[in-house]
Amino acid sequence: MANEMVTKFQRTTAAVEGRNGYLTQIHHSRRGLSPHRLNVMTAIHNFDLQRADGSTAAERLFKQAHPDLFQTVLALMPDLPLPRRRAKSSISPILTKPGVPA
Repeated sequence: MANEMVTKFQRTTAAVEGRNGYLTQIHHSRRGLSPHRLNVMTAIHNFDLQRADGSTAAERLFKQAHPDLFQTVLALMPDLPLPRRRAKSSISPILTKPGVPA
């Protein structure tokens, strides 16, 4: 009976540990992952998540340091657009009281 309980315990904990467990939970709760989102999450897992020693999965695989993922993506992003221009009057007529100058 103890062996049966241990195998069930191992099965349930393995389903929620690590990257595959995380992806399984995301997939189950949102009813699917788009291929684009899965690729992004794989890149984050390989190039950004660090162990206690500060190394990433890509650094351990290729045996060389890689540039910071966030800084690389930030450098590739274009400038943000300017905010839209407001209409001529910035005070709504609904908010003004009669007899009070705007």
